[in-house]
Amino acid sequence: MADFRPILVLQMQRMGDLILSFPLFLWLERQFPGHPIWVVAEASFSEQLRPLSPAATYFPWSGVDFLRRESFHLILNLSIRPEAARLAYDLTAEEKFGPLAGPSGGRGGPVYIRGDWQLYRASVVKNNRHNQFHWTDLNALDVIDRARMATTCYDAPRILDPSVRKVGVFFGASEESKRPVVQFWQVLLNELLHRGLEPVLLGGPAEEPMAWEILRGFGGPVQNACGGMSLTELAALTQTLALFITPDTGPMHLAAWAGARVLNLSMGNVNAWETGPYAPGHFVLSTRASCSGCWECRHAYPYCQWKFTPKRVAFLAGRIVAGDERGLSSLRMPGVTLFRTARNPAGLYHLDTLGKEGPAGRRLLSDFWTRFFAWRFGVCDETHGRLAFAELAQACPDLAESFRAALPGLARRLSLEMSRGGLSPAFHRQAQPMLRPLTGYLELFLPNADNSPAAGRQALGLVEMLTAMTAD
Repeated sequence: MADFRPILVLQMQRMGDLILSFPLFLWLERQFPGHPIWVVAEASFSEQLRPLSPAATYFPWSGVDFLRRESFHLILNLSIRPEAARLAYDLTAEEKFGPLAGPSGGRGGPVYIRGDWQLYRASVVKNNRHNQFHWTDLNALDVIDRARMATTCYDAPRILDPSVRKVGVFFGASEESKRPVVQFWQVLLNELLHRGLEPVLLGGPAEEPMAWEILRGFGGPVQNACGGMSLTELAALTQTLALFITPDTGPMHLAAWAGARVLNLSMGNVNAWETGPYAPGHFVLSTRASCSGCWECRHAYPYCQWKFTPKRVAFLAGRIVAGDERGLSSLRMPGVTLFRTARNPAGLYHLDTLGKEGPAGRRLLSDFWTRFFAWRFGVCDETHGRLAFAELAQACPDLAESFRAALPGLARRLSLEMSRGGLSPAFHRQAQPMLRPLTGYLELFLPNADNSPAAGRQALGLVEMLTAMTAD
């Protein structure tokens, strides 16, 4: 008898996280034909997004008791909530991935994470400085064939007739550090008008007070479409826009999914490699500040916002709407970098640099760590890691030498702490920042294997491979 048991995805995060799961639903449908896709999500988002979603049956958290009567082909828990980890543990399935919590899990007991990539994803929480894997890819890599992901084609963002000059300006965000202040938007509206563009002010009901504050200090002609639209209506409106300017926010992902061309102002505690517009062909403006891509801002005011000037953003918007790709590639913009979303040779998310780039050390080190973990999980062979480090050593020899010099001490500390039964909290905190992608991963990898001797040997083997990859 054919097995057509459902596949269950637990995605009880924000609106943007749910939209970034849409490619996963498509891949699951193609890789497991005949298996219904069921999704547990926040009803406030899923009800509005259902018309835009790939085929899936949505359940609110209040309806999860029904799921306990089912047997599943696969469960994928993408939620960080402890009740989701407990539910994933309790339900019956042939395979499970993501956090699972037993009877005491989430109440001081152990939470185990199944899946190499799900474990890696958990390890970059508050430790994502060098992470270059997008959440959408991390959602899928444990369960979807990489060849299927690599050969998936996405429609290019919609390019309207040059006579269309409407530009959406979405100014809301879930946290203040992720969006500019009122004065920025007022000046930006003026700059857009000065370039012959027609700004449309966009936001949800929560942004209506700020919208009126922006308009009171602006005074120019602008369409205010803030507060009164559903998500499906907003998606429809994006079909009429030449460009959608926005911070990193759920409606940004909605606009990109609906095919609008996006200019993402990536500021505050976000990492565009993780949460930028997913399909190829969008634009991301990001700061070069040393703390950019952080998990949480430690400053009273997010200094990274200062480099995002309204004049510069409006200039970029004008060039994008005009289709001046060559002009964008020759820009030199102090303090910020313009990227275009793309795919790397493995078919995973990538940010291609446009214009002139700043110092290369951090980018090259991040490239190396990306290839190291890609080797670790079978995406590429060790040669790719060696080549990435060789490029780093050529451009930044002092950084490369410091990296090599730190590895023997890391191996000694790891051996000592494993001989005592497991890693101390200081193992990761006291590691040099350039080594923390590995120490953060090991901090989860070893307890996830109950600090077994076999896991300890694997951990030491990773440090040995790191040493081999970075040797002269």
